[in-house]
Amino acid sequence: MHSTITRDQIQTVSELTRSIRGVLEVSFPFVTVAGEISNLRCPYSGHLYFTLKDESAQIKAVLFKPQQRYLACTPTDGLEVVCRGRISLYEARGEYQLIVDFLTTKGSGTLQLAFDLLKRKLADEGLFDGERKRSLPLLPEKIALITSPSGAAVHDFITMAEKRCAAIPIEIFPVRVQGAGSLEDIIEAITLCNQRGENDVIVLCRGGGSLEDLWTFNEEKLARAIAGSRVPIVSAIGHEVDFTIADLVADFRAPTPTGAAEALIPSRAQLHAQLHNLTTRLTKTVQDRLTFFRRAIEDHRKILGDPTSLLDQFRLTTDHALTSLHFAFSTSIHQRQLALARLSQILASHNPHKHLEYQNQWVHELRRRLTQAMLRQQERKRAALGKNAGLLHAISPLAVLGRGYSIVQRKNGNIVRNSAEVQIGETINLTLAQGGIDCEVKKTWPG
Repeated sequence: MHSTITRDQIQTVSELTRSIRGVLEVSFPFVTVAGEISNLRCPYSGHLYFTLKDESAQIKAVLFKPQQRYLACTPTDGLEVVCRGRISLYEARGEYQLIVDFLTTKGSGTLQLAFDLLKRKLADEGLFDGERKRSLPLLPEKIALITSPSGAAVHDFITMAEKRCAAIPIEIFPVRVQGAGSLEDIIEAITLCNQRGENDVIVLCRGGGSLEDLWTFNEEKLARAIAGSRVPIVSAIGHEVDFTIADLVADFRAPTPTGAAEALIPSRAQLHAQLHNLTTRLTKTVQDRLTFFRRAIEDHRKILGDPTSLLDQFRLTTDHALTSLHFAFSTSIHQRQLALARLSQILASHNPHKHLEYQNQWVHELRRRLTQAMLRQQERKRAALGKNAGLLHAISPLAVLGRGYSIVQRKNGNIVRNSAEVQIGETINLTLAQGGIDCEVKKTWPG
């Protein structure tokens, strides 16, 4: 009996491929694979496509162009390499492949691969740049020594420090420098030094060892803690041939713990010698300057001669100058007084009060003349008005009516000027000088 398959259980090729891709990427997020490169191709895009194979299997791989800046070697066909990356699926072809993040030759080993990868990453971020690093104090007031209290490195550093200058205090921060918990101990000690602010330099110190033994000092977290420290850090890790990420990030790298003490702490004998040299040079400089100034004073004294005679001359010159100044000042005052008197007379002749009084008289006269002109004009206008009123009365219709005439109007208000304009029996209005009369037309005759 066959089971029934519903529509929801049917997948497209794209859906199935996408599901497989998700399983691959989740199950193999990061892998490290060793093999031989074959079929290497570099198309126009700049990405590297190749096959990674061994005696019995092969896998397709791609190294994208941005990741090629981290290459520790140049990929070629037949080269045995170790690749670090993640498994994915190219859906268009249904082929799974390795997307390579880093590639190095097979003999380098996993730790060396991780070291090279982190080194290039931090270098691209500028953590190794010399411009970022700070100079060490000339004479430290207090040194923080982050190290294992039981190792030979702390003994070497303290022994050399006491030989050079035992007066400089050294504060030891005991930490684990290898194995589990060592990374956290060192980062915590660096953070504590920065928070307290009592030390003006930090020394990371430990003895030599293999790459595995020194791996704590190749961790990215420690590198960023060193870069973020406000207090300058000196790395004194391992022997001179040992090199760690911490050495590259630190403000100063000492080849050994003893070398760190020599670089940080000047010897007492050297300080005494420098102080004696500076004292001698300063004394000689002061003596030379004093001799120079004494000679200069003697030379100027010869040129000037007896200063008391010069002082008498200056007194006479000063008295003469004061007399001349007093005379010139008195003359100037007299001239200014004469000029002031002349200006006072000119000002009195141009006194604004006199001008104002004259203007007031002129305004009064103009007002009087204006009043007379207005009265004469008023009389002339009154006489002309009477004359025009008489003429107007003479031609006024009322005056005509007063002489016995009347105005004849029809009912519509029209003036009757011709007898032909009215009809027999029509009522007309007669307007008289006093009142009016309604009349009926009985008879008309032509004019």
